[in-house]
Amino acid sequence: MHSRLTAAMIGLAGLCFWATVAFGAERIWDNELRRYVTEQDFKYEEFMTEEEALKLALPKSKRIRRELIRLSQEKKELIEQRIGWKFPEESFEVYIGETGDKVDGYAMIHNTIGKYKPMTYMVGVDPEGNCLDVELLVFRDAKGSEVRTKRFNSQYEGKNLSDPIRINKDIINISGATMSVRSMSAGVKRVLVLLDEFYLKPAGLGSDTVAARRAEKGFFSLLFGH
Repeated sequence: MHSRLTAAMIGLAGLCFWATVAFGAERIWDNELRRYVTEQDFKYEEFMTEEEALKLALPKSKRIRRELIRLSQEKKELIEQRIGWKFPEESFEVYIGETGDKVDGYAMIHNTIGKYKPMTYMVGVDPEGNCLDVELLVFRDAKGSEVRTKRFNSQYEGKNLSDPIRINKDIINISGATMSVRSMSAGVKRVLVLLDEFYLKPAGLGSDTVAARRAEKGFFSLLFGH
């Protein structure tokens, strides 16, 4: 599973960058390192397997099934607009934890570009669309692996689509790992939007329904003074 996921999901931006470095077509200057980046600057760090990550995201589920969601061009553009950034993928795997006929939650394992190369991470989400857990599985870049620490990634717990999920808004940055933090935050938001569009909205639990309920509650509170 790991090799299939890695091969299928690595972002095009990371692949294009690595191709230019590998073939020497273009040298990349790094302002923090104050020199050109070389292949030796990059490292491969695996912190967790997919199976271990899924057990953390869906610990009580009696079964975990996998579904593939495919994005039409229209749906892809909608999701990119909601997130505020573009991505190359047109399909994603979703893991759904179930006990009996009840959905316990969801998990998605994605790649997102770090500063130069992609990192693999998992996002666990509860049935209402709240982030439960974020785990870094594989890091391939030169710097920024601090996003794996629970001290950092616990910031995402409880976040949903009503939250900005952005640096200097509700996510505290890590000095020297800004690109990793930005990418992780955007990646978490992408997972939340995908689940909202494909699972929560069809079940009447999506962000639009929640917003409507809040607006209705606010109207009656204003009307009756409660």
